[in-house]
Amino acid sequence: MICERDDFSLTGPLHLTSIDWANEHHRRSVAASLVQGIYVSERDRQLQREGPELALSPLWSEFFGFRLIRKLVDDADHSIFGGIYEYNKPHSQTAKSLELSPRFVIAFRGTVNKADSISRDIELDIHVIRNGLHTTTRFEIAIQAVRNMVASLGDGSSVWLAGHSLGASMALLTGKIIARTGVFLECFAFNPPFLSPPIEKIKDKRIKHGIRIAGK
Repeated sequence: MICERDDFSLTGPLHLTSIDWANEHHRRSVAASLVQGIYVSERDRQLQREGPELALSPLWSEFFGFRLIRKLVDDADHSIFGGIYEYNKPHSQTAKSLELSPRFVIAFRGTVNKADSISRDIELDIHVIRNGLHTTTRFEIAIQAVRNMVASLGDGSSVWLAGHSLGASMALLTGKIIARTGVFLECFAFNPPFLSPPIEKIKDKRIKHGIRIAGK
C-alpha cells in the first residue's frame, strides 16, 4: 500500500505550475519538495519501488524541472540520505526570475522510521545532540559533495542547500563550513534539531548573514 505522504499527486504543491523565483514562498516550497524527494527516494529503495511505474520519488523534483543527478549514500547502512538535483531552466520564465533560480540543489533528509535505516539515523541524531555531527562519515560524504560542486562551478551563487530535521543540521553545518572559505550558499533548513540555534554562535557576521534559514 502506498503511503499518502510519498505520493506527489496527493500531497505535493500541485498549484505551483509556474515558479516565481523571486517569491519566497515558491522558493521554500520547491526546496521542501526536493527534500521530500530524498525521503521518498530512500523509501523507494527500501520498498523496492523501482522504475518509472513504481518509483514515487522522481515527481517530487521533475514537477519543478529538476533532475536527481546523484544520490548521496551512507557508507554504513547504504541508505540514501541526500542527493544533488540539477535544474533544467525553462525558456518560458523571465530572465529576471531565472537569475534568482538555483542551478543545483543539494538536499538532505531527516530520520526515516524504517528498519533498514532507523538505527543509523538515530545514531546520527545523537551525534547532533552531542555536537559531533562533523565527526561522522555521513557528514564527510556530504561536505565533500558540496565542496566538489562549489569547486566545479567556481562559486556558490547558483547552489542551494536544503534539509529537514537531521538533514537540516547537515545543511546548516556544511553551509557554515563552506562560508568560512568566503563562499555563501543559500540554505533552507526546515525544523533543525539543534538544541540551541548554532547560527547565533557564529561570531563572523559575514558568515552569519551568508546562511539563510527558511522555516517550514
